[in-house]
Formats: sequence, structure tokens, C-alpha cells
Amino acid sequence: MSGTVIETQVDTKSAAFENNSRRMIDRLTEIKNEEEQIRQGGGAKAIESQHKKGRLTARERIAKLIDPKTEFFELGLYAAHEMYEEWGGAPAAGTITGLAQVSHRRVMIIANDATVKAGAFFPMTAKKVIRAQNIAIENRIPTIYLVDSAGVFLPLQEDVFPDTDDFGRVFRNNAVMSAMGISQITAIMGMCVAGGAYLPVMCDHILMTEGSGLFLAGPALVQAAIGQKTSAEDLGGAKMHAQISGTIDFREPDDPACINRIRALIDKIGHRPSAPFNHKPARAPAYSAEEIYGLFSSESSKQYDMREIIARIVDASQFEEYRAEYGQTLVCGYARIGGWAVGIVANQKKNVTVAAPGTGEKRLEFGGVIYTESADKAARFILDCNQNLVPLIFLHDVNGFMVGKEAEWSGIIRAGAKMVNALANSVVPKIAVICGGSFGAGHYAMCGKAYDPRFIFAWPTARYAVMSGDSAAGTLVEIKIKQLEREGKKLSDAEKKELHESIRATYERQTDSRYAAARLWVDAIIDPAHTREALIEALESAALNPHVAEFKTGVLQT
Repeated sequence: MSGTVIETQVDTKSAAFENNSRRMIDRLTEIKNEEEQIRQGGGAKAIESQHKKGRLTARERIAKLIDPKTEFFELGLYAAHEMYEEWGGAPAAGTITGLAQVSHRRVMIIANDATVKAGAFFPMTAKKVIRAQNIAIENRIPTIYLVDSAGVFLPLQEDVFPDTDDFGRVFRNNAVMSAMGISQITAIMGMCVAGGAYLPVMCDHILMTEGSGLFLAGPALVQAAIGQKTSAEDLGGAKMHAQISGTIDFREPDDPACINRIRALIDKIGHRPSAPFNHKPARAPAYSAEEIYGLFSSESSKQYDMREIIARIVDASQFEEYRAEYGQTLVCGYARIGGWAVGIVANQKKNVTVAAPGTGEKRLEFGGVIYTESADKAARFILDCNQNLVPLIFLHDVNGFMVGKEAEWSGIIRAGAKMVNALANSVVPKIAVICGGSFGAGHYAMCGKAYDPRFIFAWPTARYAVMSGDSAAGTLVEIKIKQLEREGKKLSDAEKKELHESIRATYERQTDSRYAAARLWVDAIIDPAHTREALIEALESAALNPHVAEFKTGVLQT
């Protein structure tokens, strides 16, 4: 159990520490206020309408479903944020997804929010449900669907219906999950119509409450299509499906009874083999997690020691640093989080002075930049973690790879390709946390979304794009000026400044963590002080999947 404790060097009463804390707390307050607004769904009138039907809201159902004194770990809360404004918006994309404990079992919950456009599927709704299913598939998580949806949002059907990551993929995933032995339980607690009717019928257990409807076409469409008049209850009510069609397994009088039945069914699910990852009893970090607020600086020009952040995340603040004196702009090492053994790859934001290879001359390496030696070290470390079945954690605050003649001569492209190869072929669970900047190819090398992290989280200070806002604005302004000059126009200094600020503002908005979360590029925006808890949630979920594929890299650039 012994290990190397990271010795903190932080002055928690310094002006820099206090300024950083204040900025982070202000940012968190803004985020949390927005989150509370999103959780209101369609608003008070829509909630009242749901109650008048004798139904609970999606969030009320989840609160009753999960185990007492446990919390719902929500994913995708910001999905569709500031999108579909011309249609009145779609808070949380009209569906709620996340991890929870139900009858002492970890499950994925996917619940339609009928207060948002009757639970209709917007384009981002389908993508959010599919992302939740993909997490369940990768980690073998039993899944509960709480269905209360009017089906596809017809004005946007062309962006919901046909593609590989659209509505139909949901049902395909139902079938794949069933074949993999991932338990799925569906409760129809409102409307379930048209193509959406296939979802519950492709699951292991189907529950349905009185007053709900399950049909391929509702009464109005049936009458229009074939001239047949029928009531919703006769066409697809709970009694009909329980007694005549035999489609459902359990008919329940109301939401509370249905929720109790779900809990009873989850309680009976057997236990599959666990993953081979090393686990011991957890130990709390030696330092307060809230100190991260003051330690971290979101200003790209400011330095901080990433080891200080790691010390407040890992068990007992113990960290076995790998090749500590080599490739120092990346910190690699072994630790435990929640008792789980992990390998950590993190960008170091302190500038370091090193001896240049070959000459031995001293040179300055900038924090947050990946150099040839850093990439070489990280590639080898990732290989080691795969060899020894150690899950990988990536902490991003990266400007990108080093450029320039010296970097090119040192083989930066070759080293970067080796790191990306090792990462792309990695078979152990990968979890990414974007703390600050995550720009350019550095985003990829640190396990961006394209490299299949099991989970990807972001701090409120996260920003990522091809390049930073200032760099992008400078480049785009130069291109625009040259274009205008070719057209015979010349901008004044004031016009150039105005153009620069306009482009920079647009670019900065698009690099905001909320913009990313709205498009599901990240699974959740998390409080930095709760990073450890989020990682434990992810590691516990990853441990449900016992299968680890054979590790192969193909041709490595050495």
C-alpha cells in the first residue's frame, strides 16, 4: 500500500491562489445556475400538465427509482444547449441520461422528458440516447429506459431519421446489447408511438402503466390511413397489450408501482465476471480537493504544476512518476483512484529547462507543449499500461505539439505518430478530463473524443479547437485582409481591430465547454473539486466489462 506521496509546495494564501479560486468559483456559479435552469425542462406549465395526467416528470421518476441516499450521475445535461431556438429550444435535448445505483446495481438510465415537446426526438436527442447506449455497450452496464415520447420531432425529421447516428441506431443498439447479454428494461410511462415503439419490444422486460399508449400509429393516423375508428386504449393501451397482443410483461396501475417493479427486477439480475483491473480499498487524498480552484490557472500565460492537481485526485496523494526527469512537459505515472490502479498521462504546465539531445546545451521547454521526448515517453507508458492491464486517465491542458526546425529535426512527427498509434490501439479503458486548453493535434494525442475514451469530462474552464482564440483570430484576420486587398479594398486600423474582435468573440464562443457539451463532444461538465468522484464513477462502470481485447499496435514509428 505504500507509495511516493506528492509533497505540496502551494501557498494557499498567496494572491495568485486567491485570484484563481475566485475566477473558478465565479465560473462554477454561472454553470450551476444554468444547469438548474436546464433541469426545469419545459417549465412550470409543462410540469403541471404532466402531473394532471397522473404522471411524474422524468426527473421525479429517476429520483424515486435510484437507491435512497445515492446520487444520479447525469451525463449530457448540456446537450442541445442554445440549439433549436427557432423551435423554442430543447433543454437537455428532451431526454435525461446518466448512471445510478438501483437495487445496489450500477445502471444506465435513459428517460424521455415529456415536458419538452412531449418528449419528441430532436437530432441531438437521438445522438444523446445513442451516446448513453454506447457507454452501456463499452462498459456492459444494465440499462433502464423510461419511455414517454411522441416520437420524432417532425419538422426536423430529415436530421433525425436516416443516418448511422440517427433514430434507427437506437433500435439497432437495443438488438446488439441484447445479443451481448446487457440487461435492458423498458417502462412505458406515457406515449410510445411510431418507430419508437420498437425500442421497448427489443428489450428484455417491458412494463407499461395504465393510461399509456404503445402503437405504430395513433388513432388519428389509423383513421386517415385505413378509415378505421378506434380509441387509444383499444388500439394500444396497457390492458390490450397485457391481455390480447401479449406484448408487455407487466401492467402497472401508476408510476410508483411501475418504479417498484423495475427495482424488483433489477434486484434479480445475476452477476457476471468482473474486469481484471487491480483494486484495493480506497484512501482519501492527503489534500483538500477544493484547493484545485486556486492551484489551476485558466490563463494560458500562467504556469502551474500539474502534480499538485494530481495530488488532490489520487488515493493518499501517492503517485509513482514514470521517467520523471525525461520529457518533462508530459507527466506520466501510476496511482490509485477510488482503489483502482490507474496510469495517468497529464500535460505539465510549468516551463522546464532541459539539456538538448546531442549537444547537452540547456534549453527552455514550454509547459503545455508536447515535445519529441514527451511523446516518446508517453507512447512507451501507454504501451506499459496496456501490457499490465492498467486503465488510463488523461488530464488535458495542451497547446499542441512543438513546431519549428529543431522540433522537426528531432522527429516530432514520428514521435507524435508513435504516441497516437499506441493510444488508438489501446485496449484498456481510457478516461479523459479536459481541464484547460486542448488544442490541435495535442487534443488527439491526449485521447480526444475521436480516440474512444470510455468517458470524456470537461472542467468549466475547458477550451478546445484547432488553435486558441487569439491564434485563430490572428490567422483568420490576415486571410480576410488579403482577400479584401485582392478586391481592391483596404481596411483602416480601427476596422482591422473590429474585425479581429468579432472573429475572436465567435471563435471563443465555439471553444467554450458548454458549446462542446451541447454537441456531446464531452459527456459532462464537472466541478474540478469533484474530478475524483467522476473518475471513480467512470472506473467503477468500466470494471463491469470483463473483456479486454488482445493488444496490437501494427507498425510503430521508432
